[in-house]
Amino acid sequence: MDLAELTALLTPEGLRLLDTLPAIDSTDDVARTVSRLRAAGHSPGLVSAVVGQARLRTRAHAKFGEFAERMLFTRAGLEQATRLGISARHAARFRAAGATSVADLGCGIGGDALGLAALGLKVVAVDADEVTAAIAAYNLAPFGDDVSVRHARAEDAVEGLDVEAYWLDPARRTAGHSETSRTRPEDWSPSLDWVFDLASRHPTGVKLGPALDRALLPPDAEAQWVSAEGSTIELVVWTGMLARDGVRRAALVVRGESAWELTGGTDAEDEPVRALGAFIHEPDGAVIRARLIGDVARSLEAGMIDEHIAYLTSDAPLTSPFVASFRVREELPADTKKLAKALRERGIGRLEIKKRGVDIDPAALRKSLALRGDESATLIVTRIGQKRVALLADRV
Repeated sequence: MDLAELTALLTPEGLRLLDTLPAIDSTDDVARTVSRLRAAGHSPGLVSAVVGQARLRTRAHAKFGEFAERMLFTRAGLEQATRLGISARHAARFRAAGATSVADLGCGIGGDALGLAALGLKVVAVDADEVTAAIAAYNLAPFGDDVSVRHARAEDAVEGLDVEAYWLDPARRTAGHSETSRTRPEDWSPSLDWVFDLASRHPTGVKLGPALDRALLPPDAEAQWVSAEGSTIELVVWTGMLARDGVRRAALVVRGESAWELTGGTDAEDEPVRALGAFIHEPDGAVIRARLIGDVARSLEAGMIDEHIAYLTSDAPLTSPFVASFRVREELPADTKKLAKALRERGIGRLEIKKRGVDIDPAALRKSLALRGDESATLIVTRIGQKRVALLADRV
């Protein structure tokens, strides 16, 4: 969306027209809606703006639920926005620490500012992009005077701010409202060095990509990796009063309305390698990133299958929210032709394929296996030492 489209949209006619549109899920829906609105006499610019927004609102339900129905988005802004349930957890950290006012520097479309304002904190939201800042102002308007939105660079806006804490989500991609590409930490806006300098002087939460080089993390900060619905979505660095005493590594696992967290003062020591047992456990991505696999292994009475592979194995019938557990049926031949024959003999037509430590394409392997049958199972293809193994298993 450019400024002209936003200007057309932010009119009584534009907003009324947008609110009349149903959910738009497909390119066929887009074509039908565009034809109908153009036939009704609406301008091409307005039609483009409202149809684009209607489609983004449909996609945004996964992150914002029913709130998406009154919000505005850009495509890049929606992709990069924090989902509402996670932003509420961020906000709770600020409130628990006693903060009453927060500056959200790099607020995007306002996802985290929504969570902060919803818990009663006063928020100053700042974004360097004019269109994005205008959209954030629209999305945050229901909170009235408790939220102000500014169009400015974080580096310029921070001077003179009277707040108790900061939240930053530095732009880690090239500028734009649609297709963007990743950039290096020194090219982020603001740069990672600037962000961590601010965080060293003020209580701060910093949202980063989960794959950030751990060598870049401040040694005295809390690093919390977060996964939601099985995907590792972010790393949050907390400093000052927002960092918990004695916690330097944390893995937060969120599924629906439930959440579990594993914390440590440092990386956990791994458990020794042991022989393959009755169960295979796949640690959640947040646990792997936080390097707390050893703590999970000890809770499961498990060991590593290989010192370089993030799979655990055990004989104890224990599981945990921090792992996906599988009961091992048997080891099958790793050779594709022999494996296909073994699966057909067992009547397996539905197969979940998981891999770690081996160079295979699960989609290509599935095609090569030519599965047939009514049974289902999980195939875990991995490496133990120098040997490639294929384990037939069932999810616990």
